[in-house]
Amino acid sequence: MPRTSFLPLLGGRLLMVLLAVLTAVIFVLDTITNFEIAVAVLYVAIVLIAVQHLGRRQVVMVAAGCMALTMLSFALTRTGSVASGLVNCAISLVAIAVTTTLALRAAAAEAAAREAQAQLAHITRVTMLGELTASIAHELNQPLAAIVLNGNAALRWLAGQPANLDEANKAAERIVRDAVRATDLIKRLRGLTKKAAGKAVRLDLNQTVTETLPLIQNEVSRHRAVLRTELADALPRVHADPVQVQQVILNLIVNALEAMKGEPQREVTVLTALGQPGEVLVSIHDSGRGLAAAQPDQIFDPFYTTKPDGMGMGLAISRSIVESHGGRIWAQAGVPRGSTFTFSLPAARERQ
Repeated sequence: MPRTSFLPLLGGRLLMVLLAVLTAVIFVLDTITNFEIAVAVLYVAIVLIAVQHLGRRQVVMVAAGCMALTMLSFALTRTGSVASGLVNCAISLVAIAVTTTLALRAAAAEAAAREAQAQLAHITRVTMLGELTASIAHELNQPLAAIVLNGNAALRWLAGQPANLDEANKAAERIVRDAVRATDLIKRLRGLTKKAAGKAVRLDLNQTVTETLPLIQNEVSRHRAVLRTELADALPRVHADPVQVQQVILNLIVNALEAMKGEPQREVTVLTALGQPGEVLVSIHDSGRGLAAAQPDQIFDPFYTTKPDGMGMGLAISRSIVESHGGRIWAQAGVPRGSTFTFSLPAARERQ
């Protein structure tokens, strides 16, 4: 996900007006001051702002315009030493050119890093879904089996003499309800397997948790664990990508289940709550063996894992997702035992 710039609310037209005004101010100052004052070097700020908001071609055009204005200002200036003016003009031109080149390279590297992160997040999602195949198949089989049973029941009610239309109608309603359940599950799975992340929306975290849990319910049963929820009321919505938030929740629950292997008591609790002002929390608490003293500082590092067959990327990707949404994620020892993983997301601004 692209990083948030310090001008996130400016439209393209307003941004161009702002850049034009700043450019004009620098040009006027550079023209009315004497040659010894290198005001033109401030065009570097124009280039840096443009890199944050415009495409590569537009940035090059902005830089070329700044360089042209620098030379025009030199030609129009009438006071000071011309030799000093030549030196300052050359320095300004070099500064603009170097800044443009380095900023564009940095932007390209950042875009490549985001693409690599998105690819890795996709691979992690698909891998995780592969591990949950049995759970997903079981969850999908329930509404499909119910559709078959209710379809057969409807046929029997219609074949009666006389036909029982009231009972057949009820059976048809149950078929529609179960078909909607199956469709919703398939939609969630398609979202999780998409290569590209979806758009951020105003998200109800309680609803997201509720929709995510069926995907892992059979996995919970396979581990002979109990999955509980404690969802706070009246939570503000967050601005987030639902697919990525689901990925984080699923990953943390899977880790919690694996942390409880061999434990006599196996309970996972998913909680939502208000955090610091302007943020909403999601916590996953388990009754496993807990974390070693050094683990909370290392556990989110790439390739760090305590699993014999683990890649050490699940928590690193989760941290990357949460931080890209402006949130934070951390781990701590549970009370009285186990561990708790918590992530926060900033609350969405209320619509005016």
